[in-house]
Amino acid sequence: MKDEALLAHNLTLSYQKKIIIDSLDISFLKNHISVIIGPNGCGKSTLLKGLGRILKHDGDILLNNKNILELSTKEIAKQLAFLPQDSISPEDSTVREVVALGRYPYQGIFQKKTEADEEIIDNVLNETGLKSIANENIQTLSGGQKQRVWIAMALCQQTQVILLDEPTTYLDLGHQLEILNLLKELNIKKGITIIMVLHDLNLAARFSDYMIAMKSGAVIYQGKPNDVMTPEILADLFGIKAFMGKDPIDKTPICLRFE
Repeated sequence: MKDEALLAHNLTLSYQKKIIIDSLDISFLKNHISVIIGPNGCGKSTLLKGLGRILKHDGDILLNNKNILELSTKEIAKQLAFLPQDSISPEDSTVREVVALGRYPYQGIFQKKTEADEEIIDNVLNETGLKSIANENIQTLSGGQKQRVWIAMALCQQTQVILLDEPTTYLDLGHQLEILNLLKELNIKKGITIIMVLHDLNLAARFSDYMIAMKSGAVIYQGKPNDVMTPEILADLFGIKAFMGKDPIDKTPICLRFE
């Protein structure tokens, strides 16, 4: 039996009374980076919101073999974090204050942060390279720095599953690489299960252990990058003719050109 961090069976999700995903079965292995790809409007973001309990769902979602409907909000937050595409930055808050919000699942009403909480926050700020700007207002940060803050907040939850909806959107090439390298490092060193949506196919292939291709609300292909990043599959997904190659260092598949 596979060791699954997150599993959905017969999952149906709707948006504004329109069914986007209908009776979907999908699973995500622990300690893996799984990347979801597919054309705009195929249901990628809807799927993440459903798995993160942002959208109401029909069917079963199991988090570490437990139905999420049987778990409280705080119990879920200790195991799973969801970072949306457009996170809203709180006004007049420092980096440290925002990161510290990740400790809320462990605190009672009106309970102050403990020494253990402060130590966890300090460690996370170090791990994510935010210590030097911990006292800066989050509104003054670059897009890449803000994305690091959201990831750090998720780490403060001490969750083992992180869902990210297009974490590299609006970032330049350098910051895209910085964020994906950070996620890869967290996966390798801490065993955190990463499930994310990416639009850049070459980055998806480079940083994933497993790729999931969606079209019209359904998973139509899944497997290792070499199995999914093929001219035939990309033609089916996007209606393009793709010319493929190999990354000279990682040997992962690359789309060199498409028409």
